[in-house]
Amino acid sequence: MPGINWETGAKCKEFCRLILCVNADLPQNVAIATHIRADMAQSSIWWVLAGAVIALELLTGTFYLLMLSLGLVGAAIAAHLGASITTQLVVAALVGGGFVLGWRRHKQNKPSAPPASANRDVNLDVGETVQVDAWNPDGTGSVKYRGAHWDVSLASGANPAPGLHQIVEVVGSRLILRKL
Repeated sequence: MPGINWETGAKCKEFCRLILCVNADLPQNVAIATHIRADMAQSSIWWVLAGAVIALELLTGTFYLLMLSLGLVGAAIAAHLGASITTQLVVAALVGGGFVLGWRRHKQNKPSAPPASANRDVNLDVGETVQVDAWNPDGTGSVKYRGAHWDVSLASGANPAPGLHQIVEVVGSRLILRKL
């Protein structure tokens, strides 16, 4: 048990008196009990904080809180290894901050997803083809797609020419097309 030197008979007797409450010498026993409680509580506090941050992350959906909880877990492990409170705080800051910065860099290097109206994973019409027979002078038209008539318009920079077009976005009940 941390804080107790079992090879010293005096401390062993003090520990036994503390547990059994026999002839308890209050100042010495309080000092031993505080030392024992502090060693156990430091790691326990870090574990409870990590659990609380994970619960908060589940409620909010903020993935960065999960990264910070890894820093708290690192501090708990440092406490188990007997590190000082200063070292535990530094470990929590470095590990948590490192994971947050690493995740942020990962997200910045990854291309952003298209909006839902143009995302094939969200809207299955995106990427499908339609036949446009004629365009109106204002760059709009009408096509029959999936058994219904749809209003269509051209994506920016496209020329209104009849023929086969691909759906690049769905805005309300209007299909945005690109010439194939």
